[in-house]
Amino acid sequence: MFRNALEPWHLLILVAVVILLFGSKKLPDTARALGRSMRILRSETKAMKDDDASNEPRPESEPAPGTRTVSGPPEPTDSTTGN
Repeated sequence: MFRNALEPWHLLILVAVVILLFGSKKLPDTARALGRSMRILRSETKAMKDDDASNEPRPESEPAPGTRTVSGPPEPTDSTTGN
């Protein structure tokens, strides 16, 4: 059904319609804005990928032999003295 749907003359008609709609003076500004948007999109997707990679669980290192770690309740604070 859509065999050879996008042929070169289709692209020429599309370019002609775009030029007629926007005019030749607006096209450089439109292309510049599209380029900025693509750059922002690319940097945001890269930041999301980096963020996902940093959120992966990391294996915790085991304490050295002979070292004891003691975890207890936190020290109470005295709110009346201001300390």
